[in-house]
Amino acid sequence: MMVLCVCWGLQQVAVKLAAPSMNPVMQMGVRSAIGALLVLGLMCWRRDNFSLRDGTFWPGVMAGLLFGAEFLCIALGLTFTSAAHMSVFLYTAPVFTVLGLQWLVPGERLHPRQWVGILLAFAGIAITFANGFSAGSGDLPAMLIGDALGVLAALMWAATTVLIRTTSLSETQPSKTLMYQLLVSAILLLAVAGSLGYATDISMTAIAWYSLFFQIVIVSFASYLAWFWILRTYLATRVSVFSFLTPLFGVGFGILLLNESVSTAFLMGAVLVLAGIVMVNVKKG
Repeated sequence: MMVLCVCWGLQQVAVKLAAPSMNPVMQMGVRSAIGALLVLGLMCWRRDNFSLRDGTFWPGVMAGLLFGAEFLCIALGLTFTSAAHMSVFLYTAPVFTVLGLQWLVPGERLHPRQWVGILLAFAGIAITFANGFSAGSGDLPAMLIGDALGVLAALMWAATTVLIRTTSLSETQPSKTLMYQLLVSAILLLAVAGSLGYATDISMTAIAWYSLFFQIVIVSFASYLAWFWILRTYLATRVSVFSFLTPLFGVGFGILLLNESVSTAFLMGAVLVLAGIVMVNVKKG
């Protein structure tokens, strides 16, 4: 789990590092497309069933669209805000997930401690947003736009999780769900990249190659499959706690590799966000 958290924390930084060579939207599209091929190859090797008549097709397509929308928001957001900010805002997704499950799943009720956690997380978001107002000139500073896209990406991630939990995807193989997400998101992201002219504005430098390898092989393929395996092998409530370290690694890598600076207000807001996420997700017992 620690290795996975390091990989996920480095993800936004890798995208930002390669942005001068390949637009983040194009990076996300290529990543999803090749990742889908790798997952398909694994499924063929294991002879997994990939029937489209098992009731998962339309939920799978919807999950893929939400997954693609999430990474589109991340890609666009990274052109406005720092990788450190994106890491913190993206990982507010668990807060929105529990709110969605509370609304849609019978029996999912939040305890008072979880409501306190939600309030802390939203207070942290408000503080970090306030920091964005002072980051530049104009009525809507660029950093604020990027931060808002980070929160929107978190909403898309949460919606994907709720969709998987409440449809036939909850009973299918993880590799099949991942295949839907990668394939549909690849089509969406590559279409957007092509329409905006990003497909032809590419310079494959060494950093771009290293970044794509990391994003495709390590993150999209190996880390996601490892995460699904961990969830099926160990108690989800115990291993999920480690995932809260991811934004901390994201902030750290942003400072070390991109020379990003973080304000005191941002750090205060990030601490509140992380505290809120832990209170929402860590169960007693």
